[in-house]
Amino acid sequence: MKLGNQRIAFRADASLEIGSGHVMRCLTLADALRDKGAECWFICRSHPGHLAELIRSRGHHCQLLDVVAEPEQGTAGVSSPAHASWLGCSWMLDAAQTRVILAELRPAWLVVDHYALDANWESKLRTHVSRIMVIDDLADRPHDCDLLLDQNLGRQPDDYREHVPYSCQLLTGPRYALLRPEFARLRAFSLHRRKSSRLHQLLITMGGVDLPNATGEILNMLQQCLLPDDCRICVVMGPSAPWLGKVRDMARTMKWPTEILVGVNDMATHMANCDLAIGAAGSTSWERCCLGVPTLMVTLAQNQLVIGDALHHQGGAILIGALTAPHFKANFHELMSTIIADPQRLSNMCANSSTLTDGNGCQDVIAWMI
Repeated sequence: MKLGNQRIAFRADASLEIGSGHVMRCLTLADALRDKGAECWFICRSHPGHLAELIRSRGHHCQLLDVVAEPEQGTAGVSSPAHASWLGCSWMLDAAQTRVILAELRPAWLVVDHYALDANWESKLRTHVSRIMVIDDLADRPHDCDLLLDQNLGRQPDDYREHVPYSCQLLTGPRYALLRPEFARLRAFSLHRRKSSRLHQLLITMGGVDLPNATGEILNMLQQCLLPDDCRICVVMGPSAPWLGKVRDMARTMKWPTEILVGVNDMATHMANCDLAIGAAGSTSWERCCLGVPTLMVTLAQNQLVIGDALHHQGGAILIGALTAPHFKANFHELMSTIIADPQRLSNMCANSSTLTDGNGCQDVIAWMI
């Protein structure tokens, strides 16, 4: 299956407030589309923490829209999405600016991954694209699209039926999770090494930005845990993480060897080699599931609650909860003590999580696009 020289446009943002997850999963899809012969163009607003250079370093085009010093304003009689403020301007202005770019590109597909955009915005771009795909997690607003992807556990097509046109194809569940090909390649290795339970290597991943410094809080709490003497800790952060310097300072004081990695391009390797991950309940959850990585999940944003709750009830991970919850610290120490005393719980989480996705969701999504 090939896409020839078709152009695919992406409208997604990264920022200190939004995080990096939306752009990162679009990048995964763009890389796979390029392998099919497509030419990918990203349209992003230049918020602090944007990822334009990363996008370009991966071989894709990226056009930056200026941040506009104006309040978000709606249109009379038109409701705004709950995350409208993330856009950095009115949706009408964003649509007009995007329309100028698309009028020249004339892409076969426009892929929209943005909680601040809905059917009002999408309908304005209809005349300049052949088809529209939406990537969403919330099912909280209408969309004017031909294909919609929600890769979250427990999500059903019926959750979106009233939000999309009747003809829209709905792809739901972790089967369609947008994962880079290295996760599927390392899946067998990762699952095999987990047949024997142990706690030797810890991996901490709180997202590319980690605005509340959850990483630092976790390192602080680990100091009070009775980890095995030969335990090692690996922390992965993004280059725009505001607390990176402080976390590096903390790493030098840890009782166990603690490595800080920034902007890694081999996350699958680090996940496959760890025995327990402590991470945010975002879209990287499906990477961990593909590799069967036992995980303690932290919710850093409201939209992560759905993923966290679903995985917790499936037995594929353990949800600690919000970092700001009153009993978070006590719950964390109790869970770590339980796992240290009974490593078999790691094997149970591996067995439950690894059934959710095999890492080939990206190819399944592209098959629908073609």
